[in-house]
Order: sequence, then C-alpha cells, then structure tokens
Amino acid sequence: MSSDTQSTDAVSDPVGYFLEDITYHGKSERTREFYERVLRDFETFLKDGGRPVPIAEASHRDCMAYVHSLRGDASESTVATYASYLHRFYAYMTQVGAFESNPMTLVVEEMDEAINTDPTRREIDVASMRQFVDTVTHPLEQALVVTLLKTGMRVGELCNLDVRDLSLADPGPRPEIPARAALDGRPDSLYIAAEPARGSVLNGEERTASNKRKRDTTVPVDDELARVLRRWLAIRPDTRSEAMPLFVSTSGDWGRRVTPDMVHHIVERHARGHGWYREGGGTEENVTPHYFRHFFTTHLRDRTGDRGVVKYLRGDVAQDVIDTYTHEWGNRVREVYEANIYSLGQ
Repeated sequence: MSSDTQSTDAVSDPVGYFLEDITYHGKSERTREFYERVLRDFETFLKDGGRPVPIAEASHRDCMAYVHSLRGDASESTVATYASYLHRFYAYMTQVGAFESNPMTLVVEEMDEAINTDPTRREIDVASMRQFVDTVTHPLEQALVVTLLKTGMRVGELCNLDVRDLSLADPGPRPEIPARAALDGRPDSLYIAAEPARGSVLNGEERTASNKRKRDTTVPVDDELARVLRRWLAIRPDTRSEAMPLFVSTSGDWGRRVTPDMVHHIVERHARGHGWYREGGGTEENVTPHYFRHFFTTHLRDRTGDRGVVKYLRGDVAQDVIDTYTHEWGNRVREVYEANIYSLGQ
C-alpha cells in the first residue's frame, strides 16, 4: 500500500486512482475489472439517486441504500462481495489520505451482525454433529470434514492448503517439508493465505479454487484435529505437484490436489446417508461444506461471546484487527479457541 498521502482535491477520479494503485500492487486484470464494475456501478447509483453526491462524499446511509438496492436482484453472497469491494476501496482511500473516513465500516459491521443467523437454516447441535462425524471413517474424508468443522474455513481455502501451511508440535509421519516461516513459534496451527486465486500459479501449481479471506490468518489446531491430520498424513499418497498439497485424492485422481467439487461430493454423500441432504433441497435443509462454516461460526460465537475472535478466525476482519489478534496470538486467540472449541469425538 502506498505510503504517499493525497488530498481529495488531488484525486479527480478516485475510482481510477484506486484501480491504478491495485494494478501496481499486482492485482490481476480480472480482479481490477471486477472492482471497476462494482465501483462504477456505485458511482452511477449515487449520481442517479435522490441525493447525488461524488463518491468521496458518500455517507454510510448512501452506502446502506446501495447495498439494499442490490438485494432481490442478486444473491446474498453477491451482495456481500459487492459490499466487501466497496469497503476495501474506502479503507484504502482513507489510508492514503484521499478520503477522510470509510463510510462502509458501519455498513459492514451491520451486515456482520446478521451473518449466519438465517432462522430457516437447519440447526444441528454438537452431539448430533458428533454422531455424523463418527460415520466418516476414511482418513482423507474424515480429515476434510473435521478440518472444515474445526476451523470454519471455506472449501476453496481447504483445497488450497499445502503441507507447509500446517505446523504440528508432534508432526508424526508427515513429508519432509518445513512449515512456512509465518508459522515459526506457532506450533499446532494452520496458515490460511489470502492470495490463492483460481487459475493462478502458486508454489509451481495452477490452483483450481480461490481463497476469499480479507487477510492471511493463522488458525489454531487443537489436539483432536492434530490427531486426525496425523492419521491422514500417515497414508497420504505421494504427489507430483511442486506445491505439495496437504489434501490429495485417494481415488481416480490419485495423488492430485482435491478440488471443491470432490469435497462437495464427499460431504453430500455422507450428509445424504445421514438424512441431511435431499436432491432439490435448499440451503435451509441441505448440509454442505459451507454449512460447516455456519456451524463453526454459530457454535463458537455462542460459546465465546467474542465476535472479534470468531471474525478473525473466519478471515472476515480488516488489517488493523488482524494485527491486533496476530500480536495476541500467544494468549487471546489461542486461549479463547482452545477453551471453547467443541469436541467431535475423534
């Protein structure tokens, strides 16, 4: 991020200024185009709205009105994506001194309050989830399911994990690959990067999924998840990939990195056998990999009462909050997590 500051007067086209900067920072053309589409759409909304103002002068109410206008025509995930891009734009422009404040902060906080509180969604208690996990016995499938349930990560983030992203105090029979430097001094933890994008090449391998974190996140691995991962690493097939993926197929695509489709099929098969999945059923009924993220968020938030820690673990917070929790890794995050994370009986 540029350390130079700019006054609002010096930036005649704030959107163009921002797009130029993210290009310098290495964002892909596709990402740049998406930002431009969202930001120009917001500019048009402001221009055509009842209170036409330049984007630099938009209030939090203008931003809320825009987000509200998207609902009905777009899915909730799309609305959240548009909001996150707008939030990042304002955060950046505020940091470089072009804007005085970020009007999206209040909007995003309000959206976070509503996250995963859909009253129509199937609610599963820990005891029932424990019975479900007990039916998943294959080491790979068990490792995939338990990792999702214990970390709340997205399925794409799960698929993008490499062996170097895992640090275990008792490593067991893992490949001779050192954990990445960011995990030094942080045993029993997983590193979830923000950078992998579908189609990009990372560690010598083209990725089939994208991570959607706002920032890199270090997530604790408790004793239960560590045991499950060691069990998987003991039988993990060799792979030709230079990236050394953590999770690889043990079936038709032997030794190749698992894909989101593979994980979805595994979870769907087990959920169907447990009566938690029906063809044609919606998100309120079917248990999918994304449901595990909902389960993690709901139960950990209710147990801790600490939305900040849960948002950090989910990767949903801005850099200043990330810095706070990263610096407090040795006490607050890990202690809160280990004191409250549920057992799945593994």
